Amino acid sequence: MDPVKLVEGYKFDDHTTSDVRVCFKLIDELPEWFSCHSSVLSQNSKYFADWLAQNDVRSNNCIEIECPRVEYDHYVKMLKLMYLPRESVIDSFDSVKSAVGVLRASKSLGCELVTKSCIEYIEAASWDEKEEEEILEVARTLGSEAVSLLARLQAPSADTVKNVFISAIRFATCMESPFPPFLDDLKTSAQEQIDFMIHEDDDTALVTTDEDVKSVVQEGLRKLLGALRTALDLLSTEFDQSPDQAEQRILCSLADIDWIVNLLAKIEMMHDFVSCWSEISDHVLSVVQDKKYISGLWAVKAKLIEVTGKALDAVGYGSVVLPSSSRVHILKTWLPYIQMTKRFLDENSKNETSLQMDSDLSQNIESAIVSIVLALPSDDQADILSEWMKQAEQFRYPDLTEAFEVWCYRSKTAKRRLVGGLNGGSNPTVSL
Repeated sequence: MDPVKLVEGYKFDDHTTSDVRVCFKLIDELPEWFSCHSSVLSQNSKYFADWLAQNDVRSNNCIEIECPRVEYDHYVKMLKLMYLPRESVIDSFDSVKSAVGVLRASKSLGCELVTKSCIEYIEAASWDEKEEEEILEVARTLGSEAVSLLARLQAPSADTVKNVFISAIRFATCMESPFPPFLDDLKTSAQEQIDFMIHEDDDTALVTTDEDVKSVVQEGLRKLLGALRTALDLLSTEFDQSPDQAEQRILCSLADIDWIVNLLAKIEMMHDFVSCWSEISDHVLSVVQDKKYISGLWAVKAKLIEVTGKALDAVGYGSVVLPSSSRVHILKTWLPYIQMTKRFLDENSKNETSLQMDSDLSQNIESAIVSIVLALPSDDQADILSEWMKQAEQFRYPDLTEAFEVWCYRSKTAKRRLVGGLNGGSNPTVSL
């Protein structure tokens, strides 16, 4: 750094006018002395002002300060900054790392002007993750001076979080029309940040239980399901023009639905999805099972099983409560499709390029189906189990043996158990 004129006319490290020397002492290294001026030091640093008040520079004009090796350059720069006018100090910084280092040095030596300039520069600059951690560490030593420095890290108000959350949901679910394709990356980013924002804590609970938030989520779900319906309606035409592009459009739509289903599960709104999915199921299957696509759309068909599996899981394990007629409908609607698609995927599993159904997903869906069957009225169970056994040789999946065994036991003992309960006393109970 070239010598810079101070307002008073002094220059840093000017031997001809200096009346005091400063050394930042390093262990096992020769000291480097800097020629300074007592008036500049005392004016800009409490440490130097106290030292000069206690010592006579005529007999002792050497000030030694112990300094860590890693901080040496920062201490030297801080000393040079004392010779700059205030308006030039901020302009001297070229990085957050340098400003943070100088801030540590200036704070330790009580250099108020330099400290304020460091804070102003850091507050206005962008930080990376490592720098942010260093700034937080330094801020703990600053007291009230750190308020402006830490403003960007302060927890926002609940209303602010709510507003950002709602805006992110609207963006993530493509509510704003038209939605240009080049914004897909931003949409994905919005979805990822929503997933991060709903990580369980007290503030998240306040947001996710808000009725306005729930209303926007419901609107987003309807928007995504509507987009799927539109893509399916256009499939026949688009498939003739470009099969891969047509399939990719539906896959993107299903990926968005899959994402919002995960969101709904975390904020206890799966009932909305299951109800809507049940309503659209017949239309979805009527399209993808058309003979035109009998040997195609396998990525779409596999993704449909994944999305439907989440609905079955919610119904099977009680997180969504539906009347038995609705449970029978969703099971009878999707079970034949799942069986047929799973068989095809298994038959082609030896081909490394073909799609394969994840084993965990298969097991989870099978368990959910068994759970749903066991919770149905016995006559409905009988219908489903009878159909399953008729096609057992053709479809080995899902394995409903457990459900069949339980149904047999219940059927065998039903009369005795129920009649015994009804005739057993003045306050009859039915024991199942």
